[in-house]
Amino acid sequence: MIASAASETLYVGTRKGLFVLEKRDGDWEIVRHEWRGEPVSMLMSDPRDGMLYAALTHGHFGAKLHRSPDGGENWEVCGLPTYPEESGIETQSEKPQGASLEEIWAMEPGAGNRIWAGTIPGGLFYSDDQGANWQLVESLWNHPLRAEWMGGGKDHPGLHSICIDPRDMNCITIAVSTGGVWQSTDGGDSWELIGDGLRAEYMPPDQAYALLPQDAHLLVHCPTSPDHMWIQHHNGIFRSENGGRNWTEITGVDPAVFGFAVAVHPQDPQTAWFVPATKDETRIPPDGAVVVTRTRDGGKSFDKLTHGLPQQHAYDIVYRHALAVNGTGVILAAGSTTGNLWISEDQGDSWKSISNHLPPVYCLKFQSHG
Repeated sequence: MIASAASETLYVGTRKGLFVLEKRDGDWEIVRHEWRGEPVSMLMSDPRDGMLYAALTHGHFGAKLHRSPDGGENWEVCGLPTYPEESGIETQSEKPQGASLEEIWAMEPGAGNRIWAGTIPGGLFYSDDQGANWQLVESLWNHPLRAEWMGGGKDHPGLHSICIDPRDMNCITIAVSTGGVWQSTDGGDSWELIGDGLRAEYMPPDQAYALLPQDAHLLVHCPTSPDHMWIQHHNGIFRSENGGRNWTEITGVDPAVFGFAVAVHPQDPQTAWFVPATKDETRIPPDGAVVVTRTRDGGKSFDKLTHGLPQQHAYDIVYRHALAVNGTGVILAAGSTTGNLWISEDQGDSWKSISNHLPPVYCLKFQSHG
């Protein structure tokens, strides 16, 4: 049965392949499992032509990119982002290592036919032919401050967030772990390090507000109000009302402000969801209870959502791209490191367990039909 027979499809990228879920007779069901055994690091559903993209990491065989014109029924191999031979990444050794693609960690549609991709080790690429060929954005790669980027949870820096302003698609805002928030207003020809108000508590006090060492775990914006942005930071939650130039820290969120994922309502910039955890070495849900926190007033207050989520002896972490909201802002999905997958159809008030036995979940993507 083709994916278009369902009004909503959920794609789940995991440590052991891609799972495709559709809602049938009121229940969400797994209808396909692609690339069994291969990690799926990123997914993108292109609203312009319906093309679905899936990035894989094949271990010793490297990264791969696939595309499907029919919602995952059939796949073809795309080209790959490639670093120039003369490029390199700085290391602590005497000689720099040549740069090579480790992982595609972000994908977003841009202007015209353009697709943007963020990678490890910290490269930004674009394709104008549905992923067949890729071009490195050398203005960012060659920026003098890039050499000061550091790996967060990875050995090398990772570019995991790309926000394209729908009012002016030459305005591109990215986030790097760890390298702060960067913005281009000319389609990538030049870049500015921004983010006044972001705070890194792991830095010495006199450097806590420095722009470069900020570890934004995920940056998102509201598509219908793109000046409103949210960041789930390594040590907190931050909100911007002017396109990422200035940030306000949100405090006092029960049970914690640490986490990896954030999702924003596609029409309401005041509404956002987070999945808190305990940092730094522990990295499990506070008190062993999985919680989703939601604000509907721009961070002034938060709801602690627990209905349908495990509240005892739970050790699930939700990665950066493993919390997703659909185009209506009503349906959410969350996948965890322990193979749990939950879906809410009431903006997070209640959750239903879809599976408890998936591989660790890396990324989620909704695709609407009709």
